[in-house]
Amino acid sequence: MTTTAPAPAEGPVGRPLDRVDGHAKVTGAARYAAEVPLPGLTHAVLVGARVAHGRITAIDSTEAERAEGVLAVLTHENLGKIAAQPPLLPSLAGSVAPGETFFPMQGDEIHYAGQHVALVVADTYERALYASRLVRVSYAEEPSVTVIDQGRDQAYEPEAIFAGFIPGRTERGDVEAALGAADVTVDHTFTFAANHHNPIETSAATAYWEGDRLTLHDTTQGVTATQHTVAALLGVPHTRIRVIGHFTGGSFGSKAMVWHHPALAALAARKVGRPVRLALTREQMFVACGHREEQEQHLTLGAGKDGRLVALRHHKLSPTSPFDHWAEPSLGVAGQMYACPNYEGVYRLIRANTTTPTFMRCPGEATGLFALETAMDELAELVDLDPLELRLRNYSESDPASGRPWSSNGLRECLERGAERIGWERRAAPPARDGDWLIGLGMAATAYPVYGPNNPQRARARLYADGTAVVQAAVTDIGTGILTVMTQVAAEALGLPVERCRFEGGDTDLPNVAAAVGSSGAGMVSAAVHAAASALREQLVARAVADEGSPLHGADPAAIDVRDGRMVLRDAPGTGEDYAALLQRNFVPDVEATGSWGPPPHDAPFASMTFGAQFAEVAVDPVLGLVRVRRLAGAFAPGRVLNAKTARSQLMGGMIWGLSQALLEATHMEPATGRWANASLGEYLVPVNADAPDVDVDFIEVQDTVVNPLGVKGVGEVGQAGVAPAIANAIHHAIGRRMRKLPITIEDIVSGG
Repeated sequence: MTTTAPAPAEGPVGRPLDRVDGHAKVTGAARYAAEVPLPGLTHAVLVGARVAHGRITAIDSTEAERAEGVLAVLTHENLGKIAAQPPLLPSLAGSVAPGETFFPMQGDEIHYAGQHVALVVADTYERALYASRLVRVSYAEEPSVTVIDQGRDQAYEPEAIFAGFIPGRTERGDVEAALGAADVTVDHTFTFAANHHNPIETSAATAYWEGDRLTLHDTTQGVTATQHTVAALLGVPHTRIRVIGHFTGGSFGSKAMVWHHPALAALAARKVGRPVRLALTREQMFVACGHREEQEQHLTLGAGKDGRLVALRHHKLSPTSPFDHWAEPSLGVAGQMYACPNYEGVYRLIRANTTTPTFMRCPGEATGLFALETAMDELAELVDLDPLELRLRNYSESDPASGRPWSSNGLRECLERGAERIGWERRAAPPARDGDWLIGLGMAATAYPVYGPNNPQRARARLYADGTAVVQAAVTDIGTGILTVMTQVAAEALGLPVERCRFEGGDTDLPNVAAAVGSSGAGMVSAAVHAAASALREQLVARAVADEGSPLHGADPAAIDVRDGRMVLRDAPGTGEDYAALLQRNFVPDVEATGSWGPPPHDAPFASMTFGAQFAEVAVDPVLGLVRVRRLAGAFAPGRVLNAKTARSQLMGGMIWGLSQALLEATHMEPATGRWANASLGEYLVPVNADAPDVDVDFIEVQDTVVNPLGVKGVGEVGQAGVAPAIANAIHHAIGRRMRKLPITIEDIVSGG
């Protein structure tokens, strides 16, 4: 692994600091939702439906209720009704965020296999698990639709998807006329297997009541999202619900929305009058937390003889649940990547017996760019252009969808730098050989939107008389290093050494921020933290200027800098004093400030995207059908990098995930039963260390003065987008065959795709 880091940082921001929470995690001191010790703790186990569609005709829980240690068996007959079903909204909206607009155990209807039909509570997990197997459920089964081929003739075009935020159809120009006049066209269908998230930590919630006040420890990407959603479901005021989630052991989208288990844990705890822990099994994670849906995409490109695009038509077909119009937004970035005057993007959905699909890392971009970038490579071949040159030729300085200029770009530099890092000049036809292996080089452009929350984000900063500070915001650490980078942001804004600053998050008692989803966490939280810490610094400087006992008395506040906790005159750094001295002299134990940040309006005169480029070197044995990725090189322009080490780590993780999507990950549905056939880590394939190639990560420094105060655009997902098509294009270079399905398997290589 090699990396080119940004220029060395003068202050805390940008430096490759180790994680502040690293010691707690490796020693086990970090507590996760299913590890919180509580007196009188009980355990709950869910029972799932064994049919994909139908009705419950009878539930016999007698034997389970008589089992040793069992406190309750809850079903639709005795759970009680929820107060309300909140609407489907993305958790980035900062409000309610249910995973689907359906709550289980409210009636006898079964919508999908694995749907929660009973909840057993006992004094130990083992007893609850045993008793759950004694619950007898009878069904009247009805025909089901679980895969695209079963429901293709029932497909419909929704008015909007993605909780109503994205139109079902988007058009500009005249696609049909442009395709008819095009010199060259590329027209193909691409297919994608369903995927599941599989974080190391399965989803869990621990709930307990103290009178009418509820405390929830939840595995979540946003404690405030859990608070809002559970409050709506239970009909409890927000002020009576506290949600704690200091650490989340991976999510990748499965914990971005609020699924059923937190509210069920709370209802069970109220029923039995004791704390209840509800932890999903690995198999239940495949049916209870959403997934990336099976999908087909039909993409048509039209271009002139010079390779310049004149038309792009992109249609997507995928199953959704019986109750929500959900599809990952695969057509968005693909329609904005290149200059193209004529465009048509259409989503079509199939009502299926499945949970509502959900965000999965790089939701939409990872699939839409696979179709686009594979087709772009084929177009390059048809017009006899190098694939790199074709992309540079279609480069756009503005967003083709809105016409607005990009707030910052860097795509051209990323393409050129990535080509340099992989050694693109070595790409030859026919490809090189290494014994029985054919060596191929492939590439793809990549991009990911810059999302912002709908509501203001807040943080609080407090400085104590000993010169140390604590800064707080209700953001959860999901493994990305947010606690570390926010410590750096706070320290820089306050002018303190990092060691004298602490950041706290993961608790709804702290100032509100939206869920850290969509690669937005670093940008939105850093903006709020920067605002709070800057306000506190200004307050302290104002105190010093007004204090007759201060060396800075009467000075212009704008002429004062703060370095290592010391306020000094910029032009006379020997004149000044420490924060601590100021507070101690005035008998002030601490000072505090809050700060908030609101994102740019949706009608801002610019568009925002994080750009990058992916390159892959593969070795293919066409006889055995084996593919080995030898090298991945990525160049990215994410705006200001808050921590070079954690940013590099996220990009590397995204690139390995892209390899996984390209060659390994697939969840297979049994159409006859509506059940996932490989709902385990033994059969759902993910890469291990032996699969990981040399990964080269490079940063292109671009300044963005408008997306947020620090110019941060995020790196969580852009590292994945573009990897799968780069690998597929490298395979084509090696063996001369196009791959138009994911994952690419041995059978595809041997049979010709």
